[in-house]
Amino acid sequence: MAGPPFELPLSRWRAEVDAADRAMLAHCHGPALDVGCGPGRMTTALLRRGTPALGIDVSPRAVASTRARGGLAVVRDVFDPVPWEGHWRTFLLADGNIGIGGDPARLLDRARRILRPGGQVLAEVAPPEVRTRTYRLRLDVDGRLTGPFDWAVVGAAGLGELAVKAGFVLTRLDVVAGRWFARLRRGGG
Repeated sequence: MAGPPFELPLSRWRAEVDAADRAMLAHCHGPALDVGCGPGRMTTALLRRGTPALGIDVSPRAVASTRARGGLAVVRDVFDPVPWEGHWRTFLLADGNIGIGGDPARLLDRARRILRPGGQVLAEVAPPEVRTRTYRLRLDVDGRLTGPFDWAVVGAAGLGELAVKAGFVLTRLDVVAGRWFARLRRGGG
């Protein structure tokens, strides 16, 4: 069953970081793992400011774009082994990437295992009035449909409970230019 199409902010993802992105990155400490890095605007912005960062994405095209911008990136699924597991200080989920895999609880559990004790997740989430929900999506990229994949949208109101269940504490929630950003702190164990 197909749902109505909706637009994704592809032009923003392909552009340089904007003021809202910079506000999110101001809380990002290295080494940082940019999960679902896409064309690499966040990874390269971190590197330009001297923050060690690595982008990962399942798309070879996205990784190539990140590298072309001067970023470091590898083709990798976050649910597979990642470089330097257990030592990352920041697990970056920009652009709603907390929805990767369609199961935010599973993704946050994975983040907890990838981060070092005391590490953090920085995540862009939906506004509080949006309920957390899972979708089965296909993207139209330049007139070609991708294979179907699971994705979730996480509203800010439900994030605290989700975080606690995964071993995190919601420590900050900011709104910048209409976009919602959360900081989750990993427990020590």
